[in-house]
Amino acid sequence: MSNTSSITHFLLLAFADKRELQLLHFWLFLAIYLAALLGNGLIITAIACDHRLHTPMYFFLFNLSLLDLGCISTTVPKAMANSLWDTRAISYAGCAAQVFFLFFFVAAEYSLLTVMAYDRYVAICKPLHYGTLLGSRACVHMAAAAWSTGFLHAVLHTANTFSLPLCQGNAVDQFFCEVPQILKLSCSDAYLRESGFIVVSACLFFGCFVFIVVSYVEIFRAVLRIPSQQGRHKAFSTCLPHLAVVSLFVSTSMFAYLKPPATSSPFLDLVVAVLYSVVPPAVNPLIYSMRNQELKDAVWKLMSGLFSKA
Repeated sequence: MSNTSSITHFLLLAFADKRELQLLHFWLFLAIYLAALLGNGLIITAIACDHRLHTPMYFFLFNLSLLDLGCISTTVPKAMANSLWDTRAISYAGCAAQVFFLFFFVAAEYSLLTVMAYDRYVAICKPLHYGTLLGSRACVHMAAAAWSTGFLHAVLHTANTFSLPLCQGNAVDQFFCEVPQILKLSCSDAYLRESGFIVVSACLFFGCFVFIVVSYVEIFRAVLRIPSQQGRHKAFSTCLPHLAVVSLFVSTSMFAYLKPPATSSPFLDLVVAVLYSVVPPAVNPLIYSMRNQELKDAVWKLMSGLFSKA
């Protein structure tokens, strides 16, 4: 039997045993990772360089893109390296770092999505108070609160998870170090403490989700009262991408951490993990730019400038 003191590394889940499939996984994840880097990088640069985008909505989107880059960089590069070099190993410190940074970026992103819902609510339902309620100082404070929430969640869950005695080996049934999979390695009922922390965190996140839902109910009621079709279209174009991102992020992450053990299977766990840790950072830039003409124009202007200099 293994225990925490004797574990120097963990073995992550391999996507495939055949070398050809391992290389296919490497190239697939590389394409997704590069797409995420390119999409989020363009959004970050466009918002930073275009003064027309120096507004609260784009300030929060700037922070969201930073968090997306951090989230996908926590899990995908190690998975690619393991597939390329035909190994499953990750060091104990590396596993702890993955847990910390994943909790940090995911919790901060969810907090930021809540703040972004508040931003859209004020912009559409209380436009006359927008400048007062979402001034530059208020925006910085709300973004800092989101990042701080992520940091506190990461410290709490990482310290608690890796203080548990581990007696069930060192094989993690996931392609990265995920807390529910590590808890399966813990001794007897020692995992109940961390499970309790996860439930408390889930309740807090559920409160944020209720706030987001209520905000959008009010937003849609206000939008439907807008007399002009152009005004309704503009309001929906700024809200629907955010709602799509929240729906994907919340549904997959909640299922990953709160699903009953009876419904757990390696394939299902793998699919859900990819959906909440890999897919959102890659598709968020597309979702946010697809119906946002201002952002598309800024990105196009940035790319045109880069190509003209080349």
